[in-house]
Amino acid sequence: MFGVGKSAEERQREKERKKRGTRKYGQANLKQSRKGVLSCINGFGGLLILAGCIFYAFMARGNAHGIVGGLAILALVLAVNGIRLAIGGFYERERNYLTCKVGLPVSFVSVIFFLAIFIGGLS
Repeated sequence: MFGVGKSAEERQREKERKKRGTRKYGQANLKQSRKGVLSCINGFGGLLILAGCIFYAFMARGNAHGIVGGLAILALVLAVNGIRLAIGGFYERERNYLTCKVGLPVSFVSVIFFLAIFIGGLS
C-alpha cells in the first residue's frame, strides 16, 4: 500500500508493479484522443445535418430556403471544427489516434459535400 513508513525505493517498486498490472505484454493501454472523439462527433454530426437538410428540402419540394440554408452553414461549421480538432488530437501524447484518423476524413468529406451542393446550387 502507498503511504507512510515506506522508502522512496519501495514506493517506486510498488508503482511499477501497479503499472505492469494494467499492461499486456509490456505495453500500456492507450486511451482514445479526446479531441479525436470530438472530431468524430462533429464530422458525423455535420454529415447527418446535411443529409437531413437534403431530405427536408426534398420533402418540402424546394420551399425551405431559410431553415435549410441555416442548418447547412451549421453543418459546415461543425465539419471545419472537426478537421481542426482531428489535427489537434494528433498532438496529444500517449493516446490512441484512431478517432483522429476517422474524424479527419469524415469531416473533410462533409466539407466537400457541402461545397458540391453549394456550387451546384449557384449554376
